[in-house]
Amino acid sequence: MTMDAWATLIALVLLFGLEGLWPFYRDRAQRFRHGWRNLQLALVSGVVAAASAPLLFAASELAAERGWGLLHQLGLGPLAALLVAFVLFDLWMYLWHRANHRIPFLWRFHRVHHTDPEMDCTTALRFHPIEMLLSGGANVVVIVALGMAVPALIVYKTVMVVAILFHHSNLAIPESIDRRLRAVVVSPAVHRVHHSEVRSETDSNYGTVFSFWDRLFGSLRLRDDVRAIRFGIGRYRAPDWQRLAPLLALPFRREVAP
Repeated sequence: MTMDAWATLIALVLLFGLEGLWPFYRDRAQRFRHGWRNLQLALVSGVVAAASAPLLFAASELAAERGWGLLHQLGLGPLAALLVAFVLFDLWMYLWHRANHRIPFLWRFHRVHHTDPEMDCTTALRFHPIEMLLSGGANVVVIVALGMAVPALIVYKTVMVVAILFHHSNLAIPESIDRRLRAVVVSPAVHRVHHSEVRSETDSNYGTVFSFWDRLFGSLRLRDDVRAIRFGIGRYRAPDWQRLAPLLALPFRREVAP
């Protein structure tokens, strides 16, 4: 198993256990069934992600061999190059996430992630396999453009998966701690707003690791009454829609109003 795969497994098990002990939303009677349904989709998408991973590393190695990309032109030392690559790739993830909400074709696949009516740490892995394929292809181009080295890619992917599992989680965190966290990174309270069925809230808080991209680009949105958020997109909430086959077919259904 790769480092990010181990990080995923450890963080998922730890957070799922902590959610059971200290849940933010306490009405999750079917959390194991809910988690299993999300993980079924995650397993399918994980196969696609695993298949595309060698392309990401090959792109990084090709850029290093040819001297392609911004970081190779800057001539930074290894540590500085890793830090700059981490920040710039996180900026790319912000832009890609925002594009998934703004471009109708991409939203058709990304909305599968947003139709979860009960967000928890397993929601972090609930992505349609075609979205993973599209994301992987776009990432190849960005990795070459940046000249992102393999160690930087591994570090980012590992931190990213822990970050998204954490900020999707149903873990109860004191507001004072969440407020300090969201000054730098995406916190659970920030990302819960992003999963609101209110479209203006869904189209906000796009950050993956760092929260300052949303501040910089004016897409940060907070709520005082986080417990009142209703998750989803206003439709496809019924249990039958939460099974694997309907989720895989959902992007190919005609978009209808709530």
